[in-house]
Amino acid sequence: MGTFEELVAEGAAVPLEGWDFSWFEGRATEERPPWGYASQIAARLGAVSSALDLQTGGGEVTASAPVLPPLMAATESWPPNALVAAKNLPFVVRAPDDGPLPFRSSTFDLVISRHPVVTPWGEIARVLRSGGTYFSQQIGAGTNRELTDFMMGPQPVSPARSTAAARASAEAAGLEVVRLESVALRVAFFDVGAVVHFLRKVLWTVPGFTVEGYRDRLLAMHEHIQEHGEFVCTSRRFLVEARKP
Repeated sequence: MGTFEELVAEGAAVPLEGWDFSWFEGRATEERPPWGYASQIAARLGAVSSALDLQTGGGEVTASAPVLPPLMAATESWPPNALVAAKNLPFVVRAPDDGPLPFRSSTFDLVISRHPVVTPWGEIARVLRSGGTYFSQQIGAGTNRELTDFMMGPQPVSPARSTAAARASAEAAGLEVVRLESVALRVAFFDVGAVVHFLRKVLWTVPGFTVEGYRDRLLAMHEHIQEHGEFVCTSRRFLVEARKP
């Protein structure tokens, strides 16, 4: 284990492109939701003729499916991620996270998204065909709030990412929610470098995070991990499946 300065410098130097978390192996752990999102979308992608992956990141999860439909499109707003995704998926377009989506109405049998920044429910309903499905694993309200509060002090938890808000928004867009499950998962960081990289990559945890701006809190985190062996927090995830009548 390096010194505080070495660990912080290491976490600050890791590239952010893509949505691959393999760098954290041995440095942080996160429980996985019980429903197995990747395997579920793999089965669904193999059973439809057209699909759209919203906010795909680097496209890694969708690309892991053994069979993709004849029409497989994806969107990504961040240019470095879009370049990675273009290497993993057949058709990737730049599009803002909150829409509009650059596709004709009633184009896709399936729309998927894993951890979207925002869910454009109206646009999803528009591009889905009748009988089509939106299937998504999302970040729940208050996820990793222990980490947020440690770095920033106590923060209010917005209801915007709650399951109730997701249901209401889906139904307002004319979709029928047929599945909605939530889970709390244990997360542990084993060195402050992993915390630095996580906060750089998952931007909404500590908005505006920089190493220099939070150096005092990072030092406190380093001391906490040295004393306890880890820093533990709780991520929250929910699975939502909504169908267009």
